[in-house]
Amino acid sequence: MNSVAQVRPDKPRCRVAPSALAMLAAARQGLAGAEDERSAGGRYVAAHLAALRAAAAVVAARAEPAPSARRKRPRSVWELLPRVEPALSEWAAFFAAGAGKRAAAEAGLPRAVSLREADDLLRDAETFLSLAESALGVPGQTPLPLRTAG
Repeated sequence: MNSVAQVRPDKPRCRVAPSALAMLAAARQGLAGAEDERSAGGRYVAAHLAALRAAAAVVAARAEPAPSARRKRPRSVWELLPRVEPALSEWAAFFAAGAGKRAAAEAGLPRAVSLREADDLLRDAETFLSLAESALGVPGQTPLPLRTAG
């Protein structure tokens, strides 16, 4: 994943609802939990869920209510994210593509992900969270120290 994706600096900073800030905090805690995971599957799942929470925070902060009372099928946060923050479109596609792998790891399949894949996703999720915080004008946190696959 290209980690040089930039959120547009000309985007006006918005007031961020407490619920979106709580999702960002939960994402940050999820990354810390992923760092502590010993299994590759557990680390991958925790990192992916942290990215999902960060994306949900952006969607919650930026989405406008649908004008129609008619309900359509539920949409994934990865489908909604590019609509509310186009600069994060590639990231949405990247994490959406990893959802099946996350499901396999959650199911306990022993070879669902390697330690290297889990560590890579953890780094990518950290970058994504920083970009999500930036998109919302929220001061970023210090990146977590990451272990490398050994």
